Amino acid sequence: MTMSSVLSDGTIRRLVEDGTIIIDPWDPSLVQPASVDLRLGNTFRVFHNHRASAIDLREPPRNLTEPHVISSDEPFVIHPGEFCLGATLENVTLPNNIVARIEGKSSLGRLGLIVHATAGFCDPGWHGTLTLELNNLTRVPIKLWAGLPIAQLSFMTLDAPAERPYGHAELGSHYQGQVAATASRYGDAGDAGEAGDAGDGSRSA
Repeated sequence: MTMSSVLSDGTIRRLVEDGTIIIDPWDPSLVQPASVDLRLGNTFRVFHNHRASAIDLREPPRNLTEPHVISSDEPFVIHPGEFCLGATLENVTLPNNIVARIEGKSSLGRLGLIVHATAGFCDPGWHGTLTLELNNLTRVPIKLWAGLPIAQLSFMTLDAPAERPYGHAELGSHYQGQVAATASRYGDAGDAGEAGDAGDGSRSA
């Protein structure tokens, strides 16, 4: 067993440049000391509370959200107390021996914007954009713009490559390959670790 560790800026750049980790589009200027900044994409999912009287986890409601896409010169407004789903601009692919964790940026947190509720973990083998769980904790609306930094992603090595990485046929991974903000698939057959719904790639996601 080898000691796992959080990857440093130099290691992140090297692993992306040699193709071990894929971040597309890639901008090396977004690399931080032990993470890389991720930018907001242009897809969202908005909740419609009138479609269900309650969210019953034994029988999760379907069609609770609908997609919304913004243009490059159009803001997405998240109102006070509102919760919605967004997605990263970057598409991330992890090898079988590296996991990732998505976190909010402190500067945005100090403005009252939360970017993930619980789904911050991305399993080894993950491939796709990362779904963000956006929440405005302030009493004023917040305008979000596609392309602006929204979160940061850190990486950690496993003690050994995963025997059944995310996307393995036996896992029933729900979110592998997602390219836009993706609604919850909780309760679907084979409800496996939900990377990227972060992964929930979040987790994932």
